[in-house]
Amino acid sequence: MNTIGTGTYSDVWRKKYYASKMQTVLRNALIAEKICEVDRSGSYYITNPYINQGTAKVSAIDGSYSISAWTTTEDSLTVADEVTKGAHVYDFEKSLAHFDLFSARADEQAYAVAVAIDKYVLNNLLEAGTGTYTTPAGGFTTASNIPVIVANLISKVMGYADAYKGLYLVIENTDVPGFIQSGASSGFNFADMVLNNGFMTNYMGVEIYVVRSGTFNNGSAAEMGSTTWTNSGMRLFGVKGVSTYANPGGIKYEEKGVTLKTGQEIVNFGYVGVKLWTQKATLTVEVTLA
Repeated sequence: MNTIGTGTYSDVWRKKYYASKMQTVLRNALIAEKICEVDRSGSYYITNPYINQGTAKVSAIDGSYSISAWTTTEDSLTVADEVTKGAHVYDFEKSLAHFDLFSARADEQAYAVAVAIDKYVLNNLLEAGTGTYTTPAGGFTTASNIPVIVANLISKVMGYADAYKGLYLVIENTDVPGFIQSGASSGFNFADMVLNNGFMTNYMGVEIYVVRSGTFNNGSAAEMGSTTWTNSGMRLFGVKGVSTYANPGGIKYEEKGVTLKTGQEIVNFGYVGVKLWTQKATLTVEVTLA
Protein backbone atom coordinates (compact mmCIF):
# COMPACT_ATOMS: atom_id res chain seq x y z
CA MET A 1 0.00 0.00 0.00
CA ASN A 2 1.61 3.28 -1.07
CA THR A 3 -0.89 5.84 0.15
CA ILE A 4 -1.33 7.60 3.45
CA GLY A 5 -4.87 8.54 4.33
CA THR A 6 -6.18 11.13 6.72
CA GLY A 7 -7.09 8.92 9.69
CA THR A 8 -5.59 9.04 13.16
CA TYR A 9 -3.14 6.18 12.62
CA SER A 10 -1.93 7.45 9.26
CA ASP A 11 -1.30 10.89 10.79
CA VAL A 12 0.88 9.31 13.46
CA TRP A 13 2.88 7.29 10.94
CA ARG A 14 3.27 10.30 8.68
CA LYS A 15 4.70 12.41 11.50
CA LYS A 16 6.99 9.59 12.62
CA TYR A 17 8.28 9.19 9.09
CA TYR A 18 8.91 12.91 8.76
CA ALA A 19 10.76 13.20 12.06
CA SER A 20 12.90 10.17 11.20
CA LYS A 21 13.72 11.53 7.77
CA MET A 22 14.65 14.93 9.18
CA GLN A 23 17.18 13.44 11.57
CA THR A 24 18.66 11.18 8.87
CA VAL A 25 19.21 14.03 6.47
CA LEU A 26 20.68 16.31 9.13
CA ARG A 27 23.21 13.71 10.21
CA ASN A 28 24.25 12.90 6.68
CA ALA A 29 24.35 16.42 5.25
CA LEU A 30 25.67 18.67 7.99
CA ILE A 31 29.35 19.53 8.08
CA ALA A 32 28.67 21.31 11.37
CA GLU A 33 28.14 17.97 13.12
CA LYS A 34 31.47 16.64 11.85
CA ILE A 35 33.65 19.53 13.00
CA CYS A 36 31.88 20.68 16.18
CA GLU A 37 30.86 19.06 19.41
CA VAL A 38 27.09 18.60 19.17
CA ASP A 39 24.71 19.38 22.03
CA ARG A 40 21.09 18.23 21.81
CA SER A 41 20.57 18.07 25.56
CA GLY A 42 17.68 20.53 25.45
CA SER A 43 19.69 23.24 27.20
CA TYR A 44 19.52 26.75 25.76
CA TYR A 45 22.43 27.96 27.90
CA ILE A 46 25.73 26.08 27.89
CA THR A 47 28.63 27.20 30.09
CA ASN A 48 32.32 26.59 29.67
CA PRO A 49 34.24 28.71 32.21
CA TYR A 50 38.02 28.83 32.02
CA ILE A 51 40.93 30.03 34.13
CA ASN A 52 43.95 31.98 33.00
CA GLN A 53 46.97 29.95 32.00
CA GLY A 54 49.90 30.31 34.34
CA THR A 55 53.61 30.04 33.54
CA ALA A 56 55.85 27.68 35.49
CA LYS A 57 59.31 28.80 36.61
CA VAL A 58 62.50 26.79 36.29
CA SER A 59 65.20 27.56 38.88
CA ALA A 60 68.00 25.97 40.81
CA ILE A 61 66.81 23.66 43.55
CA ASP A 62 66.08 25.63 46.69
CA GLY A 63 62.66 24.33 47.76
CA SER A 64 60.88 27.68 47.34
CA TYR A 65 58.07 28.77 45.05
CA SER A 66 55.88 31.78 44.36
CA ILE A 67 52.09 32.02 44.42
CA SER A 68 50.06 33.95 41.85
CA ALA A 69 46.34 34.63 41.72
CA TRP A 70 44.04 32.75 39.38
CA THR A 71 41.16 34.39 37.56
CA THR A 72 38.11 32.59 36.22
CA THR A 73 36.29 33.83 33.12
CA GLU A 74 32.75 32.81 32.22
CA ASP A 75 32.35 31.56 28.65
CA SER A 76 28.91 30.50 27.50
CA LEU A 77 26.69 29.68 24.55
CA THR A 78 23.15 31.06 24.56
CA VAL A 79 20.85 29.63 21.91
CA ALA A 80 19.09 32.68 20.46
CA ASP A 81 18.19 31.73 16.88
CA GLU A 82 15.74 29.43 15.17
CA VAL A 83 15.58 27.88 11.72
CA THR A 84 12.24 27.30 10.01
CA LYS A 85 10.84 25.96 6.75
CA GLY A 86 7.15 25.75 6.05
CA ALA A 87 4.74 25.15 3.19
CA HIS A 88 1.01 24.92 2.63
CA VAL A 89 -0.31 21.86 0.86
CA TYR A 90 -3.82 22.30 -0.52
CA ASP A 91 -6.19 19.39 -0.34
CA PHE A 92 -6.50 19.23 -4.11
CA GLU A 93 -2.77 18.72 -4.47
CA LYS A 94 -3.11 15.53 -2.44
CA SER A 95 0.57 15.64 -1.58
CA LEU A 96 -0.12 14.18 1.83
CA ALA A 97 -2.39 11.45 0.48
CA HIS A 98 0.39 9.69 -1.46
CA PHE A 99 3.51 8.35 0.17
CA ASP A 100 5.85 9.18 -2.68
CA LEU A 101 4.70 12.81 -2.92
CA PHE A 102 4.91 13.33 0.80
CA SER A 103 8.38 11.79 0.88
CA ALA A 104 9.59 14.21 -1.79
CA ARG A 105 8.21 17.18 0.12
CA ALA A 106 9.71 15.96 3.40
CA ASP A 107 13.10 15.40 1.79
CA GLU A 108 13.12 18.87 0.23
CA GLN A 109 12.26 20.67 3.46
CA ALA A 110 14.78 18.60 5.43
CA TYR A 111 17.48 19.49 2.93
CA ALA A 112 16.59 23.19 3.12
CA VAL A 113 16.93 23.14 6.91
CA ALA A 114 20.27 21.30 6.70
CA VAL A 115 21.68 23.88 4.27
CA ALA A 116 20.50 26.79 6.43
CA ILE A 117 22.02 25.33 9.60
CA ASP A 118 25.31 24.56 7.87
CA LYS A 119 25.61 28.07 6.48
CA TYR A 120 24.78 29.57 9.88
CA VAL A 121 27.29 27.42 11.79
CA LEU A 122 30.16 27.63 9.29
CA ASN A 123 29.93 31.40 8.87
CA ASN A 124 29.70 32.02 12.60
CA LEU A 125 32.77 29.85 13.22
CA LEU A 126 34.63 31.72 10.50
CA GLU A 127 33.61 35.05 12.01
CA ALA A 128 34.71 34.00 15.51
CA GLY A 129 38.07 32.46 14.59
CA THR A 130 41.09 34.60 15.39
CA GLY A 131 43.59 32.72 13.23
CA THR A 132 44.24 34.31 9.85
CA TYR A 133 45.90 33.23 6.60
CA THR A 134 46.00 34.67 3.08
CA THR A 135 46.58 32.26 0.21
CA PRO A 136 49.09 32.83 -2.60
CA ALA A 137 47.62 34.45 -5.72
CA GLY A 138 45.12 32.15 -7.38
CA GLY A 139 43.95 30.57 -4.13
CA PHE A 140 42.80 26.96 -4.27
CA THR A 141 42.11 27.04 -8.01
CA THR A 142 45.86 26.99 -8.76
CA ALA A 143 47.05 23.40 -8.33
CA SER A 144 50.60 24.30 -7.29
CA ASN A 145 49.20 26.36 -4.42
CA ILE A 146 47.42 23.46 -2.74
CA PRO A 147 50.33 21.77 -0.90
CA VAL A 148 51.71 25.18 0.09
CA ILE A 149 48.38 26.39 1.47
CA VAL A 150 47.59 23.19 3.34
CA ALA A 151 51.09 22.95 4.84
CA ASN A 152 50.94 26.57 6.01
CA LEU A 153 47.51 26.05 7.53
CA ILE A 154 48.65 22.95 9.39
CA SER A 155 51.58 24.91 10.83
CA LYS A 156 49.11 27.42 12.31
CA VAL A 157 47.77 24.88 14.81
CA MET A 158 50.64 22.45 15.32
CA GLY A 159 52.14 22.28 18.80
CA TYR A 160 48.77 22.40 20.56
CA ALA A 161 47.37 19.21 22.08
CA ASP A 162 43.95 19.85 20.53
CA ALA A 163 45.43 19.54 17.03
CA TYR A 164 45.45 15.77 17.44
CA LYS A 165 41.64 15.76 17.55
CA GLY A 166 41.80 16.16 13.77
CA LEU A 167 42.01 19.00 11.25
CA TYR A 168 39.46 20.15 8.69
CA LEU A 169 39.23 22.54 5.76
CA VAL A 170 35.92 23.69 4.29
CA ILE A 171 36.08 24.88 0.68
CA GLU A 172 33.48 25.71 -1.96
CA ASN A 173 32.86 23.58 -5.04
CA THR A 174 34.66 26.13 -7.25
CA ASP A 175 37.90 25.32 -5.36
CA VAL A 176 37.79 21.60 -6.17
CA PRO A 177 39.61 21.66 -9.57
CA GLY A 178 42.86 22.76 -7.96
CA PHE A 179 42.72 19.87 -5.47
CA ILE A 180 42.03 17.31 -8.19
CA GLN A 181 44.86 18.57 -10.40
CA SER A 182 47.25 18.71 -7.45
CA GLY A 183 46.28 15.20 -6.30
CA ALA A 184 46.60 13.73 -9.78
CA SER A 185 50.16 15.02 -10.08
CA SER A 186 51.28 13.90 -6.59
CA GLY A 187 53.12 10.72 -5.60
CA PHE A 188 52.11 7.52 -7.40
CA ASN A 189 49.79 5.99 -4.79
CA PHE A 190 47.87 9.17 -4.02
CA ALA A 191 47.79 10.20 -7.68
CA ASP A 192 46.38 6.80 -8.66
CA MET A 193 43.62 7.13 -6.05
CA VAL A 194 42.71 10.59 -7.32
CA LEU A 195 42.81 9.49 -10.95
CA ASN A 196 40.66 6.43 -10.23
CA ASN A 197 38.24 7.90 -7.71
CA GLY A 198 38.19 11.63 -8.35
CA PHE A 199 38.22 14.17 -5.54
CA MET A 200 39.82 12.88 -2.34
CA THR A 201 38.34 13.84 1.02
CA ASN A 202 41.66 13.85 2.86
CA TYR A 203 44.74 15.83 1.88
CA MET A 204 47.97 15.75 3.92
CA GLY A 205 46.01 14.55 6.95
CA VAL A 206 43.39 17.31 6.70
CA GLU A 207 39.75 16.33 6.16
CA ILE A 208 38.35 18.30 3.22
CA TYR A 209 34.67 19.27 3.17
CA VAL A 210 32.98 20.90 0.19
CA VAL A 211 30.01 23.27 0.29
CA ARG A 212 28.25 24.93 -2.61
CA SER A 213 29.48 28.23 -4.03
CA GLY A 214 28.09 31.17 -2.07
CA THR A 215 28.01 29.43 1.32
CA PHE A 216 30.67 31.80 2.64
CA ASN A 217 29.08 35.19 2.05
CA ASN A 218 28.37 38.55 3.64
CA GLY A 219 25.08 37.28 4.99
CA SER A 220 21.54 38.58 4.82
CA ALA A 221 19.01 39.30 7.54
CA ALA A 222 17.20 36.05 6.67
CA GLU A 223 20.38 34.00 7.20
CA MET A 224 22.15 35.60 10.15
CA GLY A 225 19.45 35.70 12.83
CA SER A 226 20.89 37.49 15.86
CA THR A 227 24.46 37.18 14.55
CA THR A 228 26.45 38.97 11.83
CA TRP A 229 29.17 37.88 9.43
CA THR A 230 31.20 39.22 6.50
CA ASN A 231 32.90 36.25 4.88
CA SER A 232 32.75 36.66 1.11
CA GLY A 233 35.96 35.36 -0.49
CA MET A 234 36.98 33.36 2.59
CA ARG A 235 37.26 29.69 3.53
CA LEU A 236 37.38 27.89 6.90
CA PHE A 237 40.20 25.84 8.45
CA GLY A 238 40.58 24.56 11.96
CA VAL A 239 40.79 21.90 14.64
CA LYS A 240 37.79 19.65 15.16
CA GLY A 241 35.88 19.67 18.43
CA VAL A 242 36.91 23.09 19.79
CA SER A 243 33.44 24.56 19.24
CA THR A 244 29.93 23.52 20.18
CA TYR A 245 26.89 23.39 17.89
CA ALA A 246 23.65 23.33 19.88
CA ASN A 247 20.30 22.19 18.55
CA PRO A 248 18.18 21.76 21.71
CA GLY A 249 15.37 19.32 21.18
CA GLY A 250 16.37 18.61 17.57
CA ILE A 251 14.22 19.62 14.61
CA LYS A 252 10.48 19.56 15.24
CA TYR A 253 7.64 19.02 12.78
CA GLU A 254 4.01 20.14 12.83
CA GLU A 255 0.94 19.84 10.65
CA LYS A 256 -1.89 22.30 11.17
CA GLY A 257 -5.06 23.42 9.51
CA VAL A 258 -5.32 27.01 8.28
CA THR A 259 -8.51 29.08 8.40
CA LEU A 260 -10.16 29.66 5.00
CA LYS A 261 -7.81 27.23 3.23
CA THR A 262 -8.16 23.56 2.44
CA GLY A 263 -5.40 21.10 3.15
CA GLN A 264 -2.65 21.38 5.72
CA GLU A 265 0.22 23.67 6.56
CA ILE A 266 3.41 21.73 7.26
CA VAL A 267 6.37 23.27 9.04
CA ASN A 268 9.63 22.12 10.56
CA PHE A 269 11.54 24.27 12.98
CA GLY A 270 14.32 24.15 15.52
CA TYR A 271 16.59 26.28 17.64
CA VAL A 272 20.25 26.67 16.81
CA GLY A 273 23.36 28.17 18.36
CA VAL A 274 27.11 27.82 17.90
CA LYS A 275 30.06 28.88 20.02
CA LEU A 276 33.76 28.82 19.30
CA TRP A 277 35.15 28.72 22.81
CA THR A 278 37.31 31.73 23.60
CA GLN A 279 40.44 29.85 24.67
CA LYS A 280 40.39 27.86 21.41
CA ALA A 281 39.65 30.72 18.99
CA THR A 282 43.16 30.71 17.52
CA LEU A 283 42.60 27.10 16.40
CA THR A 284 40.00 28.26 13.85
CA VAL A 285 41.55 30.06 10.90
CA GLU A 286 40.01 32.58 8.53
CA VAL A 287 41.44 31.76 5.08
CA THR A 288 41.32 34.71 2.69
CA LEU A 289 41.57 33.94 -1.03
CA ALA A 290 44.12 36.06 -2.89
